[in-house]
Amino acid sequence: MSTAPRLTALDALHRSLGATMTDFAGWDMPLRYASERDEHNAVRTRAGLFDLSHMGEITVTGPEAAAFLSYALVGNIATVGNGRARYTMIVQEDGGIVDDLIVYRLGETEYMVVANAGNAQIVLDALTGRVGGFDAEVRDDRDAYALLAVQGPESPAIMKAVTDADLDGLKYYAGLPGTVAGVPALIARTGYTGEDGFELFVAPEHAEQLWRALTEAGAPHGLIPCGLSCRDTLRLEAGMPLYGHELTTALTPFDAGLGRVVKFEKEGDFVGREALQAAAERAETAPPRKLVGLIAEGRRVPRAGFPVVAEGKVIGEVTSGAPSPTLGKPIAMAYVDAAFAAPGTEGVGVDIRGTHEPYEVVALPFYKRQK
Repeated sequence: MSTAPRLTALDALHRSLGATMTDFAGWDMPLRYASERDEHNAVRTRAGLFDLSHMGEITVTGPEAAAFLSYALVGNIATVGNGRARYTMIVQEDGGIVDDLIVYRLGETEYMVVANAGNAQIVLDALTGRVGGFDAEVRDDRDAYALLAVQGPESPAIMKAVTDADLDGLKYYAGLPGTVAGVPALIARTGYTGEDGFELFVAPEHAEQLWRALTEAGAPHGLIPCGLSCRDTLRLEAGMPLYGHELTTALTPFDAGLGRVVKFEKEGDFVGREALQAAAERAETAPPRKLVGLIAEGRRVPRAGFPVVAEGKVIGEVTSGAPSPTLGKPIAMAYVDAAFAAPGTEGVGVDIRGTHEPYEVVALPFYKRQK
């Protein structure tokens, strides 16, 4: 028996704007409004407005909230300053990645963990299962928030038109409470596009008011509504991993080239420590495969699961692939055997339905904004 997808507080508004909707992680979400290429380019050159209310917010409070999160996650949450955020991961005992997360410190003993939509319940269950023995409480706040994002080089100017919060003092991966267009919000300078931008956590009943105010303020700056399709090509160009593609329970953070998020030096034990130490040693001595970028020499687009080939054998697998509006060529991220992972390695191709299309191996990311 299929379950009807969940609707965000902006569902009716998306439909009134003519959005193409899609079922994503159990939510009915806008895929695109008109041209995904136009939406992508707007974020790269001007600004885009996203509804991200499908993300999963979990609040952790209590005197031992920091100690608990440092035990439950791979990062050192005890060192996150008030008003700051940290990218981290939650893993299984065997080191396999359950999800990648952003943790915001909202107060002395209050944190918000933001999980990917498809993993929100899994992360909530894992945190609830690990909190025993700590003076801390885990609370499901997924229904308490709508999440809007303004991304792109014009986003600071647009935001300054609707808030008097200190945006100039708001660093990357930080958040502060403020009022945006008369709406109470947590204003975070985070994003998933490779551009400067802001994510705004608000009560669902305020979401439409905020969307309309941002649309009006953004009109002179070329802001347009954007769907999940361009969000995927934006993050791919920026070399940002997507759970279920570059990150899975079959991989550790070290396999994914993200071992830097694992903090062995923190106080106390944490879930997965032993397995992750072994994974760190393997990554230094004999990494089986490495995550690389691939740029097509032709026009055919690689997709997740396509084999990467060289010297007449399969040497890896594409995890994400799409046409890149910014580069004007198809691009992909792929795990390949370490011997073929160096940028410029010759003779590498992707098997696209029986034809070996030539690809250039490059370092990630494909695109980096000018500061």
